[in-house]
Amino acid sequence: MLGKLSDIYAGVAAAMEANEPGAVEVEVFVSEQDNAVYVRDEFANADALGFHLTETAAAHFPDLLSIATPGPFYFFGDVPTELKQATEQMQLGAEFSTRHAGFSR
Repeated sequence: MLGKLSDIYAGVAAAMEANEPGAVEVEVFVSEQDNAVYVRDEFANADALGFHLTETAAAHFPDLLSIATPGPFYFFGDVPTELKQATEQMQLGAEFSTRHAGFSR
């Protein structure tokens, strides 16, 4: 199952790289110990996230659900209400957090 799951995410990452200019960075990590795949996506803005959720993610989600139970999904930054509602409709079990402090180098 872990091989199929990582293959699905490799396909998602490739589709994002080819078709989503607003996808800034995608990292896929496979944990054999946890039998899990961890994904970190970074988007330029809310429009890029919205495109990803309604296009690329929506196209691959049925394959994901057929072999795994996804979640949780964490969204960091300012996420518009309509995108929060979309994650509820997709039943992502999403959690939302706004930035409180930190820095980037």
